[in-house]
Amino acid sequence: MVNNVKTVLLLGLLTGIILAIGSFWGESGLMIALVMSVMMNFASYFFSDKIALSMYRAQPVTREQAPQIYRIVEFLCARGGIPVPKIYVIPDQSPNAFATGRNPQHASVAVTEGALRLLNEEELTGVLAHELAHVKNRDILISSVAATLAGMIMWIANMARFAAIFGGGRDSDDEGGGALGMLVTIVVAPIAAMLIQFWISRTREYQADAGGAAIAGSPHGLASALQKLDNYAKKIPMEASPSTAHMFIMHPFSGKALMNLFSTHPSTEKRIARLLGRSIR
Repeated sequence: MVNNVKTVLLLGLLTGIILAIGSFWGESGLMIALVMSVMMNFASYFFSDKIALSMYRAQPVTREQAPQIYRIVEFLCARGGIPVPKIYVIPDQSPNAFATGRNPQHASVAVTEGALRLLNEEELTGVLAHELAHVKNRDILISSVAATLAGMIMWIANMARFAAIFGGGRDSDDEGGGALGMLVTIVVAPIAAMLIQFWISRTREYQADAGGAAIAGSPHGLASALQKLDNYAKKIPMEASPSTAHMFIMHPFSGKALMNLFSTHPSTEKRIARLLGRSIR
């Protein structure tokens, strides 16, 4: 129920932002914005998972192509009492994974080639269990919608920036329109995207870690995998969009970017400590 409310609020936020930008171009702009908001709400709900998968060129794999993954996922789904999701492999050497979809009946799990090469079976089981915990907890919809929303905000901001550069606005003689467009680009859009990142609470990762350990039957595989993922993700950062960073099991950037100050992921040290019941200072 809580995640359903959050999803409605995010879709409402998307509508409000699009309408606000559209009103900047008068009544005609408002009407175009209204049509766009309806289309984006529909796309966010029904196609946000496909958008996320296509962004990373994720390819569906069959049982014959990836027998190990299917065996592990089917075992974990039986333990967790959830349907078997669609399985994808991402052609990227940075080790990572994410789950997406609007509910357990329409879910997908994607793993990078780098993770498949790096992790042993126990660790891969832990990672897949973590992602299936997201599916079981039903927080994959809000995660997917938030990614689409953050991307849409930046796209709208870029359109406003180009309009400002070329003198767009309610009145060609009114420079306030261009200033507003630039303000959206420089200030509003980054802040909105950051707030969306924070909306996807860090607690969901702790919950998925704990849920994954329960589904797998042990926390040790996931704990070991998190340490490996953290080490290698820094060496081989993923070319990921900040709008989708919250979807991955491990923050996909190298750790040097300013964006990491606003990471939706808790530190790997804290995640492992919680998994293993340790305290850290």
